[in-house]
Amino acid sequence: MRALAIVHQRDAGPGVFADAVRSSGAELDLWLVAEQASPPREPGRYDAVLSFGGAMHADHEDRHPWLRQEKELLAELLERGVPMLGVCLGAQLLAEAAGAPARRASEPEIGWYDVKVAAEAAGDPLVGPLGSRFEAFGWHSYELPLPSGATPLAHSASCLQAYRLGNEAWGIQFHAEVTMGEVGAWIDDYRADEDAVRIGLDPDALRRRSEGAIGRWNEIGRGICERFVSAAAQSSSGVT
Repeated sequence: MRALAIVHQRDAGPGVFADAVRSSGAELDLWLVAEQASPPREPGRYDAVLSFGGAMHADHEDRHPWLRQEKELLAELLERGVPMLGVCLGAQLLAEAAGAPARRASEPEIGWYDVKVAAEAAGDPLVGPLGSRFEAFGWHSYELPLPSGATPLAHSASCLQAYRLGNEAWGIQFHAEVTMGEVGAWIDDYRADEDAVRIGLDPDALRRRSEGAIGRWNEIGRGICERFVSAAAQSSSGVT
């Protein structure tokens, strides 16, 4: 099984998801989409595609023209039924590919917050096993609208946190993939995020909180990705 990780910036890669994919016996290729014109293989040759986060916003096509290319690719892969998992920006791009453009949230979510699993998630292979609620790490200023026909899977107090398109594509707003190293890099650079500055982010407090929570969070993240790889493998083998 071959999987493609679409990476939008170098400090927002697959994180613990990379370990989960490879420990499941699958190959993982990275595509730095802002730097490389095409992935290592033709996109249709992958059994699964994962799209990750980034400091840019989903509607910043004028600043990052490759965003349009990625949206078109995700729409094509959706049409083909390729298993996909979008994270934060990746989830927003996937939602737009399904006809629901991301929009600016009423307030950003930066740090740790409670997520409630929706009743519709019962039986969902990725989100269902998380129980009724969990604490998640997020860093976003835009929010996900629910694409037409999609299943809502989780919400925070302010916005949709996870959805499923059909039986083969998922979007999660929270950063289930993130490592402490990545969290630390984002905190170090938080002043580049005008929304983080506006809400008065306390970088030292967030770093301490993250150091205490990241171990458990990484276990949850690996589990989500392992279950995605399993679902993708079943899809590619024709098992339902």
